[in-house]
Amino acid sequence: MNYDESFWRKYADENESRYNEEFAKFTKDLAISLRCTSVLEIGCGTGIDLRLFPDTFQIHGVDLNEYALDMAKEKFPVANFKKGSITDLPFEDSSIDFVFTHGLLNYLDEDILEKGISEMYRVAGKYVMNCEKYSNIEEKIDENQTSRNMVKRWMNYKVRIVSDVDMHEDIEPEKKRFVLLKKI
Repeated sequence: MNYDESFWRKYADENESRYNEEFAKFTKDLAISLRCTSVLEIGCGTGIDLRLFPDTFQIHGVDLNEYALDMAKEKFPVANFKKGSITDLPFEDSSIDFVFTHGLLNYLDEDILEKGISEMYRVAGKYVMNCEKYSNIEEKIDENQTSRNMVKRWMNYKVRIVSDVDMHEDIEPEKKRFVLLKKI
């Protein structure tokens, strides 16, 4: 997928209307329960999934969309938002306890996805979470998205599958697949 600035600018403008407090709370509570102290959302957009994290956390977000990042910085100044790509994350190896994506991986072309998974693994210190549209056979959703089987993608890495289930509709109305991995 080529980066379409006008598509992603419109996406950022509409992002606040997509805020799902239940998902943000779920993500925060999960990271806390796993005794994590640092979090990174890749493809953070305007930062809506990070806003409930306490400032006792090291909170990081990465996105290619500078417009969305400016909005994130304004709304949540305690977090560290950086422009960056999933294929070249600006963090040291194993430096972030809890690394996650929410609705990002379905937009990536195959080569970008594979490089991105490798980078997520590299920077994760303890856990990786993907919450993405799911299909066992991986099929096109529309011209911009492909549903993915993320557990299959992680089989070549040293991880333990903690969870691989559909999200409850009260937490994620689009019924995305919740995959939690522990790095070993």
